[in-house]
Amino acid sequence: MKNLFLILILLPLVVSAAPVNINQADAETISGALEGIGPKKAQAIIQYRTEHGNFESLKDLENVNGIGEKTIKANEKDIIFSDNSSEKPKSEKVSKEAK
Repeated sequence: MKNLFLILILLPLVVSAAPVNINQADAETISGALEGIGPKKAQAIIQYRTEHGNFESLKDLENVNGIGEKTIKANEKDIIFSDNSSEKPKSEKVSKEAK
């Protein structure tokens, strides 16, 4: 019964997690906020960011070892690239005009 009570109390915290700024967050914040990203993958994100500069789009994250399209799709609404909370993640879709 205590476990059920604890789950009910913590559930809103999990559901209402705030988006994470992938260009400023530390590994602990990234692994805590994003689904399927543990401490090792979060550290790989930090290392890639340090070596190559800030991420500009969701597609850039696929360059990180261990991060694929499936992981990005699961987290696309929880990843931001700047402090501007109204900024939506960029998905780098090629428009017909650009072809």
